[in-house]
Amino acid sequence: MNEIRTYDYSFVVPAFNEESHLDLTLTALEKCMEGEAGYRGEIVVVDNNSSDRTAEIAKARGVRVVFEPYNQISKARNQGAAQSKGENLFFVDADTIVPPDLFRDALNLMKGGACGGGGSVLSFDRKNGSWFWRDLVPSFWNGVSRNLRLAAGSFLFCRRDFFFECGGFSEKVYAGEEIFFSRKLKKLCKRESKDFVILKDNPVITSSRKLNWFSNWQLLCSTLVVLCVPFAIRSRRLCSFWYRRPASSDG
Repeated sequence: MNEIRTYDYSFVVPAFNEESHLDLTLTALEKCMEGEAGYRGEIVVVDNNSSDRTAEIAKARGVRVVFEPYNQISKARNQGAAQSKGENLFFVDADTIVPPDLFRDALNLMKGGACGGGGSVLSFDRKNGSWFWRDLVPSFWNGVSRNLRLAAGSFLFCRRDFFFECGGFSEKVYAGEEIFFSRKLKKLCKRESKDFVILKDNPVITSSRKLNWFSNWQLLCSTLVVLCVPFAIRSRRLCSFWYRRPASSDG
């Protein structure tokens, strides 16, 4: 914790069996880095006990790869943060494309000193699934995100010291960890007179693949379990929807 930081920022990318998407995500992050050549950055991919070519793909791209044996998104993110060397942390899901303009805006806010952290509204990469899940649910989440200032896990950023002061992502839950972290981070930002922002001009683009993988009924049941039975997020079995990968999960 007391070691000298050598980067202005670190991208932390948790990845569990993401061989079909990781290459696109890393390409987008490299474009973001090229556009901000005045700052030094790194990409840290956390191999969360993958059984496919996730780690191999990341290593071939020349990014740093760390290993987290326990399959839990919170642990993977926390491990990546602990192993990173940037003074600002950008958490990006492995199936997500970050537009260069979005990264530029977020990084400028962080380097300006007035912002302690934040996130972005999102959009899906494809028109998969029914209109309810494809259009209405993301629009609803974006409204909640903007009005309540809650960051989605697909793109969340903060100062490194703030991250550790907040205790990182809760390892007591298997889903919704970004909501708990956003709430803690907002309180810390308010106490330290820093802004917590949700950027909305350049949405982060995340995969809609689950709308193809699972039926409307499966999507509804998984959502209702979390909404109606709050303790369910503490059970890996009840949160298995977020960790399952179909036998054929391309796209």
